[in-house]
Amino acid sequence: MNREHFKAMNSGRGFIAALDQSGGSTPKALGLYGIDEGSYSGDEQMFDLVHQMRSRIVTSPAFTGDRVLGAILFEMTMDREIEGLGSAAYLWDVKKVVPFLKVDKGLADEADGAQVMKPMPNLDALLTRAKDKGVFGTKMRSVITLANKAGIDAVVKQQFEIGRQIFAAGLVPIIEPEVDIHSPEKAAAETLLKAALLDR
Repeated sequence: MNREHFKAMNSGRGFIAALDQSGGSTPKALGLYGIDEGSYSGDEQMFDLVHQMRSRIVTSPAFTGDRVLGAILFEMTMDREIEGLGSAAYLWDVKKVVPFLKVDKGLADEADGAQVMKPMPNLDALLTRAKDKGVFGTKMRSVITLANKAGIDAVVKQQFEIGRQIFAAGLVPIIEPEVDIHSPEKAAAETLLKAALLDR
C-alpha cells in the first residue's frame, strides 16, 4: 500500500471523481458531452473518444488534489496513457489525486429485491496489474431495490468477501452496496442494510 495515498485518503479533503463508465454507459456519457452515437463507428472509436474526454477532464487546471481527493478509473483507462504517463501515475504524480479502479463486471439479474455483482473470474490478475500501475484502491457496486433481508444479506456478503480478496492483494476496497434512490422501500432497505453492515 502506498503510504502517501493512504495519508491523502485519511486526512485529505475533496470528493472522489467517477471516471469509470464502462462500455454500456459510455454512449450516454459521450452524448452528455456532446458527441452523439452517429459520429463514431464501433467500440474502438468510442473508447478512444471517451479516453480523450477523460483526459481533458483530468488535465484541466481545476482537476487537482486540492479539490479532488480520488478518481475511479475504468480498466481500459488504467491501461492507457495521459500526456505520456500511465493514467494512474498521471493522477498521482502530476495531480496528487489518488487512483482507484472499478473492478466489477456489472450487475447480475435482480433476485430478492437486489442485484449482486456478476462473477469476476480474473480479479486476482486485474488486482496485480492495478497494483503494479500504482492504483491505491478499488470500487465495486451492488444495488438494493427492496427491503428484502435475503437480498441485502447476499449483497453485503459478496461485497465483504471480495473486499477481503482485494485487501489481501494490497489494495483498499470501496464497499458500495447502493440502495436505489427510487426504491419504494428505501428507508426500510437502509435500516436492513445498516444492520447487515454492523453484523460484519
